[in-house]
Amino acid sequence: MTERRVARRYDLTLPVSIRSAVEKLVLRQEGKTRDISTKGLYFVVERDLENGSELDLTLTLPGEITHGSDVFVRAQGKVIRVERRLEEGETRMGVAAVIERYDIVRGEAARP
Repeated sequence: MTERRVARRYDLTLPVSIRSAVEKLVLRQEGKTRDISTKGLYFVVERDLENGSELDLTLTLPGEITHGSDVFVRAQGKVIRVERRLEEGETRMGVAAVIERYDIVRGEAARP
């Protein structure tokens, strides 16, 4: 299989807050990233998301990484793949999403 990714990926586990709309309901859940690039990310959550779903994401870059206070990345994206995975004996959903837009926000103003 030929590699189709154009942006460099970084193996990075960060907390991520996900909001998605399903039939006029806004669902929120917490997850963890597995890898991230400037074009997309792969994260793991407990509940299923559907291909094509639009997402509002908030990633937290902790102070240990930023050498100061937490920094938040607010992003909008779309689910492109969902797969079941087994992690620590629990079934989780692995989600690949493309990032369409993002902003970097410092401080508490970015908390979801």
